[in-house]
Amino acid sequence: MIALRFLALLFVIGLTVLIYAYSNQIEKFKAYGYPGIFLVTLLANSTVLLPAPGIAFVFAMGNLLNPFGVALAASVGGTLGEISGYLAGFSGQAIIDRINIYKKVEPFVSRYGGFAVLLFAAIPNPFFDLAGIAAGGLKMPFLRFLFFCWIGQLIKMTCFSFAGYYSINWIIGN
Repeated sequence: MIALRFLALLFVIGLTVLIYAYSNQIEKFKAYGYPGIFLVTLLANSTVLLPAPGIAFVFAMGNLLNPFGVALAASVGGTLGEISGYLAGFSGQAIIDRINIYKKVEPFVSRYGGFAVLLFAAIPNPFFDLAGIAAGGLKMPFLRFLFFCWIGQLIKMTCFSFAGYYSINWIIGN
């Protein structure tokens, strides 16, 4: 079990470093439509505790493609990307317990479970990684985590997609 946790932690660290190193290549995915949106949000949400530009991409693509399709692709990609935070919590509990802000997020996730995950996923904030880490550390059932994370991501991505759809046209004057 310790070996599995260690491998999961190494995977998360390696993935975060890789994504951060190639973050300038993310712009090339615009030409790939919905699969590109899925991939960009998957990568942006795979980083743990490092910001990546996924929401801005969803905002921009909401103006270029069907905003419902953008929201759906982005929410699925974002949810699958958040598995890295869950795995970090599952594997590295002793390290995470030392982070002060985690000490405030973990009791909330412990008390409210999936609804806390949904809330943190729906609100654009840098603390969702901590909620995912807490869910993994608390051994929340994996499919439950994915379900509530996806609902929250869908709410957030729908808001940003439609914000892009309406505001860019308004700014340009079309």
